[in-house]
Amino acid sequence: MTSYSPERHRSERLAEAQALARSEEHLASMQTRRSVRRFAPDAVPPALVENALRVAGSAPSGANQQPWTFVVVTDEEVKRRIRAAAEHEEELLYRERATDEYLRAIEPIGTTASKPHLTEAPYLIAVFEQAWHWEDSEKRKHYYVRESVGIAVGFLLTALHLSGLATLTHAPSPMGFLREILDRPENERPFLLIPVGYPADDAEVPRLEKKTLDEFAIFVS
Repeated sequence: MTSYSPERHRSERLAEAQALARSEEHLASMQTRRSVRRFAPDAVPPALVENALRVAGSAPSGANQQPWTFVVVTDEEVKRRIRAAAEHEEELLYRERATDEYLRAIEPIGTTASKPHLTEAPYLIAVFEQAWHWEDSEKRKHYYVRESVGIAVGFLLTALHLSGLATLTHAPSPMGFLREILDRPENERPFLLIPVGYPADDAEVPRLEKKTLDEFAIFVS
């Protein structure tokens, strides 16, 4: 077991005007982020994806266990297999598994069982959560796994968006096929599938409204 070994925290404290300007610039950029379902075939510089993954890897996690695996897929045949399996599960979802309430909830999004983005996007990033790991021939539990992986995914989406790339968070249900196709070990569970690329010129997104600050934030002072 590793003992506590602290080091001096170092960070830059910005002047108030500089901090506000940076904050507003970031806010304006993030408010343009949309989930995209049509991707251009244009190649994406690998460094953009790799740097975004490094950002994701910097996320905080329970006990610093970093319980995530990001599998980056560019192989066309593997993408085709993933799409076929995902569309099979989605067809069953829309036809048999989903409740009427759920179908009404997603109607404004305009989704169907067809998932062309899974083969159109130059990159697919399959995110897996690690429930546990082997250490000294013993199974060691990970803590706050879903919270940790969710934060890392948020970091990843932000980094990709700030690099000018479009993404979609896709969670076909169930997702067990991802572990089989990508040959992942028993301690990993599929968490999310993220197509990444430049948006197609004719890409459309649904008209949606986000809640205002007053609707989702409470300040106690």
